[in-house]
Amino acid sequence: MLIILSGRDRPGVTAELFSALDHHPVTVVDMEQIIVRGRLVLAVLIGLDAQSVPQVSETVASVASSLDMEVDIVPGASEEPLDSSPRIHVTVLGAPLRPNHVARLAETISVHGGNIDRIRRIADYPVTAVVFEGSGVDVEHLRHTLGPLAAELGVDIAVQTAGLTRRGQRLIVMDVDSTLIQDEVIDLLARKAGRGDEVAFITERAMRGDIDFAESLRQRVAALAGLPETVIGEVQAAIRLTPGARTLIRTLKSLGFHVCLVSGGFLQVIEPLAAELAVDRVRANVLEIEGGTLTGRVMGDVIDRVGKRRALEDFANEFAVPLSQAIAVGDGANDLDMLAAAGLGVAFNAKPAVRAAAHTSLSRPYLDSILFLLGVTRAEVEAADREQGLDIRRPEIDFTAGTED
Repeated sequence: MLIILSGRDRPGVTAELFSALDHHPVTVVDMEQIIVRGRLVLAVLIGLDAQSVPQVSETVASVASSLDMEVDIVPGASEEPLDSSPRIHVTVLGAPLRPNHVARLAETISVHGGNIDRIRRIADYPVTAVVFEGSGVDVEHLRHTLGPLAAELGVDIAVQTAGLTRRGQRLIVMDVDSTLIQDEVIDLLARKAGRGDEVAFITERAMRGDIDFAESLRQRVAALAGLPETVIGEVQAAIRLTPGARTLIRTLKSLGFHVCLVSGGFLQVIEPLAAELAVDRVRANVLEIEGGTLTGRVMGDVIDRVGKRRALEDFANEFAVPLSQAIAVGDGANDLDMLAAAGLGVAFNAKPAVRAAAHTSLSRPYLDSILFLLGVTRAEVEAADREQGLDIRRPEIDFTAGTED
């Protein structure tokens, strides 16, 4: 027998129903409960013999009446086996999220053979994030199908395999320039040398993949020759964190994540910021300085596309985390190998070629949206902040700009 009880939520509903059922020879086969805006829906499947149906039905109806709730009783309902087909999580993030976005997403999942089993909102700030849990469709196929739809609708859509791997991720490796921070450090340095436009043009070509990164780095660093070492401190002071960066790192650290940075930028600039954010490891290029002056060269191996992937692999080995349980985040062509190697590669406000190649992409300027891809809810983020004694108040939401935190 299937019992569906619905109405205004209050303490004790579940206890009262099951206490009443305990007076009958029944077994509990399955149950599910959900509360939406103070309204409760409790579905219970029980096993019983045919002779008990009238008495149990009368008892359940009496409980519903005493609670002033509605009840639907379906005798003869059968148990469904646990679904062993691959499970998927489709997370849609919008600012705002509109009915058409949901309609088109649900229609596309259905057309490609998927079934939506559950829908739940996990965040209302800084974006509205809703998770569709379902089955019946291949993850890669759905990912490639929904990518163009996301671009058309102006929302972000992430498709992931549900299960232990998604919940077991414990390493995140992030790019720095235009990802963790809003700036390109080398462009800031170049402005100090009076060659900002020239270097910014080379940077843009490198991030699009139009020019080899190592060669572009040599060209750009050469433009810095003769700058005094003191400009490094000036650039450090000018760096702007991406909105949500502190929240992301603080929350991941509280969840036991190892947080690492890898950058085609410069260690001397990044290290103080990494220390402030309590980042576990940093790997970046090292500017050569002689006699208090930048020489226009870098020391050691260049951290390029291959170097970033190698850094991810090294961090994963050091912390004994399988690559399948690692997350990589970046925006440029030199991040592509790292994004491909990680279990979840996130293109953050990235160039088109990077968005197309990554597992998923985020186009809103809030780095903490990555948490929602991991199933972490906004309520959980705020609860963790309160446990740490932080009073993080929500500002009025401006979807064209964000707050640092």
